[in-house]
Amino acid sequence: MTSTTAPFGERLHAAVSSRGPMCVGLDPHAPLLEAWGLPDSPQGLDRFAGTFVEALAGQVAVVKPQSAFFERHGSAGIAVLERAVADLRAAGTLVLLDVKRGDIGSTSQAYADAYLDQTSPLAVDAVTASPFLGTGSLDPMVGTARRHGAGLFVLALTSNPEAPQVQAARTTEGSSVAGAVLSWLRGLNEGSEHGSFGAVVGATIGDTEEDLAIGGPLLVPGVGAQGGTPESVRRTFAGVLPRVLPSSSREVLGAGPGVAALRDAAQRANDAFVDLLGS
Repeated sequence: MTSTTAPFGERLHAAVSSRGPMCVGLDPHAPLLEAWGLPDSPQGLDRFAGTFVEALAGQVAVVKPQSAFFERHGSAGIAVLERAVADLRAAGTLVLLDVKRGDIGSTSQAYADAYLDQTSPLAVDAVTASPFLGTGSLDPMVGTARRHGAGLFVLALTSNPEAPQVQAARTTEGSSVAGAVLSWLRGLNEGSEHGSFGAVVGATIGDTEEDLAIGGPLLVPGVGAQGGTPESVRRTFAGVLPRVLPSSSREVLGAGPGVAALRDAAQRANDAFVDLLGS
């Protein structure tokens, strides 16, 4: 089946052009629930997600829920995630689910069916994925994304201190692992003005010799409370700034639990990058 939905890359470009580039993380971890005066339970999770949706649905281009913080509450937590995803998408906000899935064969296809097939209860606009089993292991996700107008963001050059052990290692062809992932994504996006297959590149990686021009979006987590600033993003991503999707969670969520305060924090974070990224 082929979707009549426009490709994710085109929908993302339209959303960013209309609402700005900021991707707001939905990360209801236990300390944050406590800070909001909520119990660390499915009920507290539901109230947290409801407040977040009330504040930001239809206000920002993209929301990135971290699936693990819902999964830890079992089936009740997944039910909260389903409702939040549905409400955000109904309001016109794109949902990028942070699941970092990666496997082979039928299991990879099952992950694709769970998140990218638009008939699924957990259908979203895009997901994060891990290429550790080889980029070809993600082919089922790529194919399903193409059929359903969805997107994929693949881990490439992250800023956690453990990352270089794997991402800077050399492949049998001589490139770095990160470079090989970026090259593969570049091939997937070839011929598309706004590609649907993106890379995850940390905001605080500093200078890099890797070619970040992949023809698709660059999810850039770590802005705001984690140290990434518009100035550091400008230096690292010079030449590909219009492709950057900066992601902030703590800076925005820390303003809660008031709806108006959350909305204001998201707007401030967004405004800081609008001029820089040409949105």
